[in-house]
Amino acid sequence: MHDWPLWARAAQLPPPGDWTTWLLIGGRGSGKTRAGAEWVRGLAAAGVTPIALVGETMTEAIAVMVKGESGLMSVTPIEERPRLVGPTLLWPNGVVGSVLPASDPERFRGPQFAAAWCDEVAKWPNAEAAWDMLQFGLRLGERPRQLATTTPQPTRLLKRLLAEEGCVSTRMTTAENRNHLADAFLTAVVARYRDTVLGRQELEGELIEDLPGALWSRSMFRTPGNGPLERIVVAVDPPVTGGPRSDACGIVVAGRMGERAVVLDDQTLKQARPLNWARKAVAAFHAHGADLIVAEVNQGGDLVKSLIAQVDANVPVKAVRANRGKWLRAEPVAALYAQGRVAHRPGLSALEDEMCAFGADGTSEGHSPDRVDALVWALTELMLNHVEPRVRGL
Repeated sequence: MHDWPLWARAAQLPPPGDWTTWLLIGGRGSGKTRAGAEWVRGLAAAGVTPIALVGETMTEAIAVMVKGESGLMSVTPIEERPRLVGPTLLWPNGVVGSVLPASDPERFRGPQFAAAWCDEVAKWPNAEAAWDMLQFGLRLGERPRQLATTTPQPTRLLKRLLAEEGCVSTRMTTAENRNHLADAFLTAVVARYRDTVLGRQELEGELIEDLPGALWSRSMFRTPGNGPLERIVVAVDPPVTGGPRSDACGIVVAGRMGERAVVLDDQTLKQARPLNWARKAVAAFHAHGADLIVAEVNQGGDLVKSLIAQVDANVPVKAVRANRGKWLRAEPVAALYAQGRVAHRPGLSALEDEMCAFGADGTSEGHSPDRVDALVWALTELMLNHVEPRVRGL
């Protein structure tokens, strides 16, 4: 039962050749996690150490990559199975593994590795920063290698890896693994999404560059030039509550120069308590020398302004209310992008991903588009409302 080459499909086995990165792209349930866990198991059996296991968060990495049904513990015979001590894996033969969260790229400073398995890289926040920090530590042994398993999304990192020399990609579909999937999943999910754009991405493992009919496409994102900024605003789209299941608090900073705008920063917070997002917004206000905080008050009313005042009573706040749907509010802002009048500073990949996935139903991949909401408020204030310019240094 533990003879993986006997059971594996060809696409689940390491490709031949002198590669540095194996990029395994597949649909949901196609067997990516099993392939990753078996690859790590093989490395450990061969004495390759230390090994990094990187997931979107520490919780997800342990739950899926280590303890999951197709994770490392499940695929390894009991006598060879490692012990999980905190974030460290200890194999009986002395091999050591480290579980790391891509959400905190600074955690990659210091450690060194001979191999790495990175799961769902297309979902990573700050993906390029986390990947780049990992590369600096991947320097031990005769041939440091890494495996990246993911369902595809047209992120900058994924497209960059596909174009890199030394990266070999393998693709798998959900249907190829149907013998190991529940009939209910195949009937309810696969049948429902077959031949749809979402199905092509999530089931067929196809890299869909742009969502058909979307307001934004990646070709719209331009790099800003140099020049003085007349105004800078911080826009905030606060959640209703601050619990673990609440929406994120969108916090986006943008500036205007002449007839053009530049998106400067995205400080969006997930699961943020009210006072925490207020502090974050005020910090962004001061860090960028902004003129104003624009805050949506549909959900919080006067509480939103009072929270910001608790942090800094001298910060000017403009309350705005949404009287139209998200899509209708976003259309005039998307038109600015189509005209080439908005540019993005580097490092805004999470915002850009959400923009390109924003659909007519007002969601982004089924979730509240909090970054998009904040962006729309910021650019509406700067470009679609009349303001008196005041020149400042960029």
